[in-house]
Amino acid sequence: MNSGNPLGDFPRARHTSTPTLPAHLLIGRRELRQRIEELTRSAFTGQGGALVLEGEAGIGKSALLACAQDAAPGFRTVRTSGSEFEQELPYSALHQMCVPMLKYLAELPERHRDALRVAFGLAEGTPDPFRIGLAVLGLVTAAARERPLLCLIDDAQWVDSASARAMVFLARRVAADPVAMIFAVRSTRAADGLGELPRLPVRGLSDADAKVLLATRCPFPLDDQVRDRLVAEAHGNPLALLELPRAGGFVPPDTSSVPTRIEHGFQARLAGLSAEARLLLLVASADLTGDPGLLWTAARHLGLDVAPASAEADATGLVEFGTRIRFSHPLARSAVYRAVEAGERRAAHAALAAVTDPVTAPDRRAWHRAQASPGPDDDIADELERCATRAQARGGVAAEAAFLERSVALSLAPTRRIERTLRAAQASFDAGATGKAADLLSLLGTATLGEFEHAEVDVLRGRIAFIRHCDGSGPMLMVRAAQRLASLAPDRARDCFLDAVEMSLSVGRGGAVINQVLTAARCMAPSPSSPDALDALIRLGADGHEAAVPLLRQALYTMGDSFWTRRPALAMMIAVELWDLDTQGAIGAWLVKAGRASGSPLLLRLGLAQKAVEASLAGDIGQAIAITAEEAAIADATNAPPLLYHRLHLAALRGDRDEALKLGEAAAAAPTTAGPGHVTNLHWTTAILNNGLADYPAALAAARRATEHGALFLTGAALPELIEAAVRCGDHTAAAGALDSLTEHTRSSGSAAGRGIAAYARGLVTGVEDHYREAVDLLTESPLRTYLARAHLLYGEWLRRQHRRRESREHLHTAHELLSRAGAEAFARRAAAELGAIGEKVQARSEQTYEKLTMQELAVARLVAPGATSNEVAAQLYISKRTVDAHLRNIFRKLGISSRRQLKDHPDLVLKNAPDNR
Repeated sequence: MNSGNPLGDFPRARHTSTPTLPAHLLIGRRELRQRIEELTRSAFTGQGGALVLEGEAGIGKSALLACAQDAAPGFRTVRTSGSEFEQELPYSALHQMCVPMLKYLAELPERHRDALRVAFGLAEGTPDPFRIGLAVLGLVTAAARERPLLCLIDDAQWVDSASARAMVFLARRVAADPVAMIFAVRSTRAADGLGELPRLPVRGLSDADAKVLLATRCPFPLDDQVRDRLVAEAHGNPLALLELPRAGGFVPPDTSSVPTRIEHGFQARLAGLSAEARLLLLVASADLTGDPGLLWTAARHLGLDVAPASAEADATGLVEFGTRIRFSHPLARSAVYRAVEAGERRAAHAALAAVTDPVTAPDRRAWHRAQASPGPDDDIADELERCATRAQARGGVAAEAAFLERSVALSLAPTRRIERTLRAAQASFDAGATGKAADLLSLLGTATLGEFEHAEVDVLRGRIAFIRHCDGSGPMLMVRAAQRLASLAPDRARDCFLDAVEMSLSVGRGGAVINQVLTAARCMAPSPSSPDALDALIRLGADGHEAAVPLLRQALYTMGDSFWTRRPALAMMIAVELWDLDTQGAIGAWLVKAGRASGSPLLLRLGLAQKAVEASLAGDIGQAIAITAEEAAIADATNAPPLLYHRLHLAALRGDRDEALKLGEAAAAAPTTAGPGHVTNLHWTTAILNNGLADYPAALAAARRATEHGALFLTGAALPELIEAAVRCGDHTAAAGALDSLTEHTRSSGSAAGRGIAAYARGLVTGVEDHYREAVDLLTESPLRTYLARAHLLYGEWLRRQHRRRESREHLHTAHELLSRAGAEAFARRAAAELGAIGEKVQARSEQTYEKLTMQELAVARLVAPGATSNEVAAQLYISKRTVDAHLRNIFRKLGISSRRQLKDHPDLVLKNAPDNR
């Protein structure tokens, strides 16, 4: 092992030897243990990973976690577990896991250190989920530099969602670090993101192994008939095998699930206990902190004689009273809690509320008070609402929703109950619980609502519909909200109309819907103090592109950053509508800069997606791929699907039909996550793809779908594709009509790029050579190198058909060179075929840098080439420093170089028009 390796202190032989473990932990689990040992062995050598143990309650997952710890003697082990009653408290499980590593906080960059401190309640502020994942990665890899690290997460189905996202983020990024993570979960469907990790099902023991376990662990002898009955009843569940005999051996037939029967077995241990011992166990089960001081104080508050009660309770084996109160199994806790009447549970919670410090733990105190309340209580409801406000300030939207939902149940005053229900529904929606949000809104069906409350309900229902697949009611619900608000809150009404427009564009449900939205806005929208974006859109829908251009420009330029900030997707689409490349680039750069400064993943991802399209249109495919890799890393870090529209464009330009088809299917399956205007974008890029592949009928069909709803966004960009495909298919009527529309779009914009594209389209329709020459001249002045290449290609094709071989040769060679360099491989093949038709040989293209490297390797190379450090690259791509260094070794090998300095001099890695990457 390399002498510089921090793992060198731990001999492999010791790690790989079979550990001596209690026999009952090993029976029937050889293959599972081998998988776990493979994981820890790989992590020990610096190749980390994660594993999810999935199986029903009592199946032996916790025992396998214990095996993992015993089988990794050279590791530092950190443990955490989810709690059924604490899953709304954000970052609680992550904090529990990270406490032993907090001494490494000082090694993190300041903004990451601050993000963790806020998330863990060590500092004031709002947690930044965007940075927390990377901060935890830094903390874990810092700890792993001293010793390999084993992270064990039990009952992961109850880990709070904020912690779960950070843990999954971590698990997917430790491949180059000495870190092993093992999750135990009842079902991956019930845990955020765990389904994406390697999964190891934990199934029941065979009958033979079950009998061995009974023979080994049963506290009393069993005759064969009883043993066989127990084996049949337990269905191979080890905990059931160990618990059912305690209930007397003979268990009556039961159609309930095994976990329920196990709970019954735990509850059977309560029989014969004194009332004081039972009450002590109940208080312990109701307190999730495991704090002995709190338990004993609550017990004394209830008048219990603690010493004999605790001794009696301890003898059941259900709970361990030590420096922390621990139940033997989560089912043991729930069994105790559910074994009593509701009134007894309320008494336990009341005692805990009475002894919980209202200053240091106000939220837990309020929660216990709420659980102790037998009915509505406005005082407790007010306290819960204050807790919700604190949770919101800490970024705990799930906790906010939980507090508010309970507050609603305890509210007596109808007005306050309506207000809290609306707020709880909004918090549930923000937490991603759209079903819960819809259920809360349904509670208002019989309430007496004012117009403003009705509008709030419509807004929320519209947003819920917007993110639900195949539900097109969102835009019109927003319109109805706007109409209700028109006289009550005019500015809010106009915002709702704009929301409806954006929804219509983003879900791509066509011109019919957006025309309904704009018609309603034209009739009902309150007049603004001065024309704004909504006025511009209304004019665009009613009077066409040329009439709307002055208002579109005013909305885009006069409102400036404030408009870009609030509605970045809409601002970008207006810039596209105006063929304003400079403003498109400025918005993209601003989005990247603002996203980095504010920590907003949405702004940053939109900006990067725009910069990726800009790079591909400028002919720098390597940069486009590298930026796409960064956008994907950020999407992964925030548990969001990657944006698709820049990927669609890249696949289409490269002529990659398979990739374009896969992305198109993904866009159809997830319409609200694919990007603004994605359906139009999908058809536009499909037309580009098929024009490149010379499949003109398919290109024409796609272009028609992209432009079928008039002059609203991206249709202008699709018109050149329609014209080229229609001309090649002999549909000159369609081509001429599209040319008129394209001319209107580009004439009013005044941009050289737009006029150049319109010029070559005019050449296609008219066959006049001067239009091709004009196109080449105008596009030479623009950054759109791929469109310049296509202008040369079309001009060269026209010249060849005019039998002007020598002149066509020059343009076709230029087109082939530009297209090959830009990665537009299908169009390049078209140019090569034309050259072959005039007897010209095309030199075989050498493999490009972007073809030698993976997407992430290319992103690393592009960042390192201008001088970024490994730590800077790691922070930007949300990977560990060791992963960056591993990528660099692969990059050096694939490119035949040996140093970072050589990367700087590599011609394909020089950044052009790069976003602000640092």
